[in-house]
Amino acid sequence: MNSIKNILVLCTGNSCRSQIAHGWLSYFTGGTSNIYSAGIETHGVNPKAIAIMSEEGVDLSNHTSNIIDEYDSIDFDFIITVCDHAAEKCPVIPSKKAKRIHHNFSDPSKLKKTDEEIDKAFRVTREEIKLFCKDFVKSNLNN
Repeated sequence: MNSIKNILVLCTGNSCRSQIAHGWLSYFTGGTSNIYSAGIETHGVNPKAIAIMSEEGVDLSNHTSNIIDEYDSIDFDFIITVCDHAAEKCPVIPSKKAKRIHHNFSDPSKLKKTDEEIDKAFRVTREEIKLFCKDFVKSNLNN
């Protein structure tokens, strides 16, 4: 029987991409893993990330924006960085066994366009992260 895995998703501000990945990982693992997300800084959960995920039936409304130091005592099995900045600036996380995985997703929260174009960009990023998370779970957790 597999033990419950601790998975950390790390981004710069823990507001958008890491929150979306947190939601998808929770969805695809169905409660069989402990999912955490954090940032090097905290920017608050992006309201568009909450709205775009609710379209898929994934509720991020109770998520909080957390800083990496809050999870010092957790021994992670996987640390997933979802932006290059976090991968480059990630503090050393004391974990004997953590497998690090990196994928740089586009950041729709940085766009300065119309609401319609921004919503489209959020949906594109949501779908990219969805496919990544589905594959991650299949490849790493469903053995």
